[in-house]
Amino acid sequence: MTALPRRALAALALAPLAARAQDLPWSETLRRARGQTVAWHAWAGDERTNAFIAWVAEQAAARFGITLRHVRLRDTAEAVQRVLAEISAGRRAGGAVDLVWINGPNFLSLKQAGLLRRFAERLPNFALVDTVGKPATVTDFTIPVEGYAAPWRMARLVFIADGRRVPQPPRDMAALLAWSQRNRGRFTHPGVRNFLGATFLKQALYELAPDRTVLSRPAGAAFDATVAPLWAWYDALRPNLWRQGRAFPETGPAMRNLLNDGELDIMLSFNPAEATVSVAAGLLPATVRTFVPAIGSIGNASFVAIPVNASAPDAAEVVADLLLSPEAQARAEDPRHLGAPTVLDLARLAPADRARFAAWPRGPEALPPDALGPALPEPHPSWMTRLTEAWERRVAA
Repeated sequence: MTALPRRALAALALAPLAARAQDLPWSETLRRARGQTVAWHAWAGDERTNAFIAWVAEQAAARFGITLRHVRLRDTAEAVQRVLAEISAGRRAGGAVDLVWINGPNFLSLKQAGLLRRFAERLPNFALVDTVGKPATVTDFTIPVEGYAAPWRMARLVFIADGRRVPQPPRDMAALLAWSQRNRGRFTHPGVRNFLGATFLKQALYELAPDRTVLSRPAGAAFDATVAPLWAWYDALRPNLWRQGRAFPETGPAMRNLLNDGELDIMLSFNPAEATVSVAAGLLPATVRTFVPAIGSIGNASFVAIPVNASAPDAAEVVADLLLSPEAQARAEDPRHLGAPTVLDLARLAPADRARFAAWPRGPEALPPDALGPALPEPHPSWMTRLTEAWERRVAA
């Protein structure tokens, strides 16, 4: 998901301060929300996620009388640009974006510019979120969320290999390079305008940077020296990629199709249950196996945010709270649906709600949660922005 262009940020700086959610009783929010239509602008590159959003829409209609419309995006920046254009045109209410799935540079841009409502802490189900054990639920790419967005699913970068052809998968970037030299064309990554492609570069940077502690701070004068080992490694890797690194799949599902068709041996996913879900759906062979780098892998939480000029802010809050309900979280974690780890602290749930989170069956294709290793925090958003721009210049050269 790409960041907002720098020329737009100057205009954003002129935006009004972010609005706080009204101090209304929740019962009044529910009353006002009934009959409203929420336009949820969300990435639509995965059909299982689209199906989950459709289920949420059914629940919103049945329980709260809310119409939820999924505005399907290829890139979150599309929604950000729309909010920017409306605010620049003086449209301070009645905007087209009521709810947006957002992370990283896009979240930082809107938060700094004061274009987001502060609402998350007032959601009744936010009290169930594991903000201590899962700190990514309140810190997005090192940026304190401060209630300007609500988490709704956890994610971890994993690698998936066809075990017939890769019985001993490479578990660090040096080993991946050596493997690619022996198995030319059998690995690739999405283009880095896709969040998964950008995360692959950030994961490699974690291993290759001379001082990884700088990644938690804005990318400044140290950028070139920090990324120099990454580009040396990538320049050696790229000729060994699928199609000699001259073309890249657009999305994770496109990469999964290449693995299923036998064109690739290794793919990437931001869902640790991807292999289980895909094998069950017939989208990957039963011989696939999940692995992670030895140092651990990047993890984060997905968030939803409400722009200050949303047309239906009350209903958007109700949908955000619905996403945090034990029923919705259990459905999202169920590998028959999404397989996305929950943001909730199960110890805080009532016994009946805790029972929704069964010990989901995991075949040999997936790793149990305790085998995923450490979750590496996302670098500051500026690293993603600058890596994306630098990669595109290098690939275009």
